[in-house]
Amino acid sequence: MCGILAVLGCSDTSQIKRSRVIELSRRLRHRGPDWSGLHCYENFYLAHQRLAIVDPTSGDQPLYNEDKTIAVTVNGEIYNHEALREKLKSHQFRTGSDCEVIAHLYEEYGEDFVDMLDGMFSFVLLDTRDKSFIAARDAIGITPLYMGWGRDGSTWFASEMKALSDDCERFRTFPPGHIYSSKTGDLRRWFNPPWYSERIPATTYDPLVLREAFEKAVVKRLMTDVPFGVLLSGGLDSSLVASVASRHLAETKVAKQWGSQLHTFCIGLKGSPDLKAAREVANYLGTLHHEFNFTVQEGLDALEEVIYHIETYDVTTIRASTPMFLMSRKIKSLGVKMVISGEGSDEIFGGYLYFHKAPNKEEFHQETCRKVKALHLYDCLRANKATSAWGVEARVPFLDKNLINIAMDIDPEWKMVRPDQGRIEKWILRNAFDDPQKPYLPKHILYRQKEQFSDGVGYSWIDGLKDHASRHVSDAMLAQVINIFPENTPTTKEAYYYRAIFEKFFPKVSQCLPSVAKRCLTIPSVCLFGETELCTADCTRRTKRGMQYCQGIGMGCCMVQKP
Repeated sequence: MCGILAVLGCSDTSQIKRSRVIELSRRLRHRGPDWSGLHCYENFYLAHQRLAIVDPTSGDQPLYNEDKTIAVTVNGEIYNHEALREKLKSHQFRTGSDCEVIAHLYEEYGEDFVDMLDGMFSFVLLDTRDKSFIAARDAIGITPLYMGWGRDGSTWFASEMKALSDDCERFRTFPPGHIYSSKTGDLRRWFNPPWYSERIPATTYDPLVLREAFEKAVVKRLMTDVPFGVLLSGGLDSSLVASVASRHLAETKVAKQWGSQLHTFCIGLKGSPDLKAAREVANYLGTLHHEFNFTVQEGLDALEEVIYHIETYDVTTIRASTPMFLMSRKIKSLGVKMVISGEGSDEIFGGYLYFHKAPNKEEFHQETCRKVKALHLYDCLRANKATSAWGVEARVPFLDKNLINIAMDIDPEWKMVRPDQGRIEKWILRNAFDDPQKPYLPKHILYRQKEQFSDGVGYSWIDGLKDHASRHVSDAMLAQVINIFPENTPTTKEAYYYRAIFEKFFPKVSQCLPSVAKRCLTIPSVCLFGETELCTADCTRRTKRGMQYCQGIGMGCCMVQKP
């Protein structure tokens, strides 16, 4: 992942302003430690911190069209850049960067080219011919982007809010699937698939179509000129990613440069469920497996850094981000700069256990739609920022635009949990890869129940977090919490503790973040899902201990069984 910063239409064009833009861009250098770039045109600034994944030698940014009248700073990967170059035969490219096509596509098609891009991206493009600019973000919001406004009338964009929080009067999350144009001053949605309206689809489930779409999604993410690997927890989603990547790696260009044996990575407390399951999958697939251990104390010691980097105080996101943050540092130390991960599957296929209680296919589908729309606030944020903190890029094939459109167009009746028919959660995905002739995974892995990442790394991790917070937040402090944090008020000591750390780094910007309470559960007829009550205080799941029936690691959804 790279880091981008754009300051557009500011009133100050002095060297002091240039130095300030460089200073703010430097706050994003962890995202792109390989090179720094800055394009200045009158009172417009485009800054870039590069993580070199494709064309490391010549792909420095910002990037330009032929006469440099169009400049663009990009964070992301454009997987279909070679096909797009074929459509731009009359254009001359300066680099082998996958992102350079953006400048030329704009020159050829104007603002309506964004839907042609297949990838994950956030970018800002400046057209010096009329001093206009656009900004856009990928369909699901895999890459982060924020938009802000200065008192001098300037418009700002950045990959992380730490580059905006001190200089912008106000800023907000840039919505996924949207484009902003300075010509109209409006945001408009460029990504408009049929499922976005939440209409109930009727396409019959075809396991081979789903399998092929996912395999293509994984293979296209093997586009890299640097060493890479797969994050493997041993659960269904990451195991399928590893299986498909391992199966197709030898056919790719990257295998010629870095070898055809896949590297896999896992982290956990000693004896954790994930370590054991990942080891089994790695042995089955024959990967070069790297297993990392961490202690509860090491996780606690990292909390402040984690919150600074992921820029949220959401409890479930912080719980899961900390092991991922620690693992990313270990991965980077091995010389690996890109990893493929399994985020998004539970949202698309209704994999969280509370979907067992869905009263009908209509509400099942509507809930999956809402979860996919909110991924950018939680799981995508975690996967991107926890890895980018150490200059590692995370790619997520389950959030491939084509795969999502296929999966979300399947009649949701096929996704419903039907025990009488032998259908557990995510049955359509499991069944698609249940190939007796050429097995992708052992049966018991293919049909393994989901573990929350923060549980899978070791159950004592969450207990340690709660105990740590209790030692730092007294009962008296929690009793006065409404007066200290009147917006998005914490309801537990753990939430209070994280919020206090967040406010230290980002004072007075909590209004820019979504309310945890508002997103804790989105199914409207929750009472119809069974004898349950909503637990907003503590979204911990312990299915193996029989304590709670809870899902939604990145969404904070928690349902507790009544006695």
